[in-house]
Amino acid sequence: METDERQGWRRQVRDALRPDGQAPRLSRRAVVTDAALALALTALVLFAVSRLHFDAGWPAGPDPALDPCSMPGRPLPPERPPFPPGAPVPGTEFHPAIQAYVLGALTALPLAARRRFPLAVFWVVMCATLAGPDYTTRFTLVVCLIAACSALVHSRNLTSTMGSFALAAVLAATFDRTTDPALPFWSGRLFVLLVVALIASVVRYWQLRLRATQLRFAELQVAQEKAMREAIDEERSRIARELHDVVTHNVSVMVIQAGAARKVMDTAPEQSKEALLAVEASGRAAMSELRHVMGLIAASGTGHSESTGDALEPQPGLDQLDDLVRRVRAAGLPVTVALSPPPEPLPPGVDLTAYRVVQEALTNTMKHAAGSTASVTIGHDDAWLEIEVTDTGGTQGTYAQGGNGRGLIGLRERLAVYGGTLVAGRRIGGGYKIEARVPWRAV
Repeated sequence: METDERQGWRRQVRDALRPDGQAPRLSRRAVVTDAALALALTALVLFAVSRLHFDAGWPAGPDPALDPCSMPGRPLPPERPPFPPGAPVPGTEFHPAIQAYVLGALTALPLAARRRFPLAVFWVVMCATLAGPDYTTRFTLVVCLIAACSALVHSRNLTSTMGSFALAAVLAATFDRTTDPALPFWSGRLFVLLVVALIASVVRYWQLRLRATQLRFAELQVAQEKAMREAIDEERSRIARELHDVVTHNVSVMVIQAGAARKVMDTAPEQSKEALLAVEASGRAAMSELRHVMGLIAASGTGHSESTGDALEPQPGLDQLDDLVRRVRAAGLPVTVALSPPPEPLPPGVDLTAYRVVQEALTNTMKHAAGSTASVTIGHDDAWLEIEVTDTGGTQGTYAQGGNGRGLIGLRERLAVYGGTLVAGRRIGGGYKIEARVPWRAV
């Protein structure tokens, strides 16, 4: 099997050699600049061709005045036999001057399209240079260099560019050996130029590979930061849900019991004492659950639980439902319970979620429906645990403030983790009802 390092290397090679999807749109300035460059270089090459021919003289046939056959007294030469089929007729060959001008124009004019068709322009310039006269090579080398650089920079397929440079170098070496076999194949200027271009393309490949690596690293870094932010947000939401469930219920019970103790302090000292004991019990329960939540937070943050004198108590579940109902009844809210748990133990998360649903529903009843009665029904079928909490409706508690719905939102988030649902709303005959369904089998 391949190692991760080798797979990563192959991925980098594919990213570096992969053709770009779409060519960039050329600006009008770029098109005009390329056209002006092509015209200027064409004029320079044609001027150089004309100067060289002017200095060296155009190839011409024999001077008729010096032809021995045309002197007086000389017999006329015998009539030449007819030319074989397919042989060129003398005088119809392409004139060397016209050929030089055409090849010179083909060498530089294609540069006008060097950005749009870089490889095609490179090959046209290359073929025109190899087919042109030897004495124009020194001037067309500049054009070949521009064409090679354009192919390297603007080509969308680096593999084709490197292959073109290698093939062009072989053709240039073969051309130099053909024209002058005495020279070594590597001495041609065009061959050296193409080898340099090939080396530059290799450097370009490594640059693209490095850029692909940097882009991949940046993408991984962004994905990691996003995942970290999501994890932090999820952890904050979890902490907020736990603190809300722990603090809201126990503080609500404490406030109700403290208010009741204040009202009967003078007339019924024993009832006031019982209410204060209930306040103390609710405070102890709140501190115990808060200590448990803080221990879980510390354990998740450090990776291990801190060694304290007291071990953390287990999270509450339906087995502690009786204690919850007892505290609520002590706060003055009559509650009836019908419990039919599944035959198998509930998963810890589902057990805690079911407990929090009942706790939040009873807390809302105490806050917003004083004087009502509540009913808790918990049943199950083959796959779902069903929880229903209803109240008969009452008056707004004197200590209650306008709720923001955070408790119900937290319950929906808890249930959604395990694939459950929550429906809450007013009953037709009065009161409020909360229904929750959650899969109870471990998954």
